This record gives sequence, C-alpha cells and structure tokens, in this order.
Amino acid sequence: MSNVSRISTHLWFDNNARQAVEFYVSLIPNSRIVNKFGFGEGGPEKDGSFTSLTFELDGQRYLALNGGPHLKLNSAVSIFVRCDTQAEIDRLWDALLEGGAAQRCGWLTDRFGLTWQIVPAMLGDFLQGGGERSKRAIAAMMQMIKLDIAALKQAYDG
Repeated sequence: MSNVSRISTHLWFDNNARQAVEFYVSLIPNSRIVNKFGFGEGGPEKDGSFTSLTFELDGQRYLALNGGPHLKLNSAVSIFVRCDTQAEIDRLWDALLEGGAAQRCGWLTDRFGLTWQIVPAMLGDFLQGGGERSKRAIAAMMQMIKLDIAALKQAYDG
C-alpha cells in the first residue's frame, strides 16, 4: 500500500494551473509535480496542454485543474506554511506577493488567486500559551501584514 494519502485538496484555476503549479513547486522545498493529465488533440484544450496536474508541496498532495472561469479560488481555503526563520518568511512572502495582494496577519493572495498563510513555526506556541503573554503576541500580530518573528517574540516576552 502506498504511503500517499487518499485525500488531497483540489484547486480550481481558470486556465493557468500549470503556471501556478510550476511556481509553487519551485518555492517550497521537497515539492514536485507528480503527474499531468491532458485531453490532447480534440479535447477542450485544443493545444494539447494539461487539463490537470497532481503535485506535492513538502509532501502534501494537491490537484490543480484548469476548470475555466466558472469558479474562483477565495480565502475560504488557504495554504498554511510554517516557517522556521524570518528569512524563509521573507522569501516566500516576497515571491508569492508578486502580482498578488497582502492581507493582515501573514495572509496573502497570490497572482493566481490562491490564498496563503505564511507564519512563523513558533506562532502556535505564542498564541496558545494563554495569559498576558499570548494576549500581547495576538495584539502585535493583529497589527502586522507580513509576520515578524522578532517583533512577535518581543511582544510575547513583554
């Protein structure tokens, strides 16, 4: 039996799934395109380009579909990425934000319409600890667009 989960997230793109997937796997270590499926000649994509792609981001499997303009990605679903360093946050944030839109608290929507949360790995510890320390960290986070590990730690420590 394969170690790949039977469950994966399905992402609907208008007509740029290949470009999005190639971009995503280039950014996240341990990522790859697993397979590509196209209808070829005579299919809905007359040029024989790919209709769907299965891919993995750090081992998490996704399916991207060129489904047309009927449905749009929105912030109700986001990709959550825990980063160990500020440099990693900065690298992902800058790349994903190009052509996209920043939101509060480490959220952004990329140029393909997919929403991401780029957060420090220790954020959960800061926010779930309870008490005054967590309240300070939450208050600091709520003022941020891109999350800043040093500022969050400073707020948490008081």
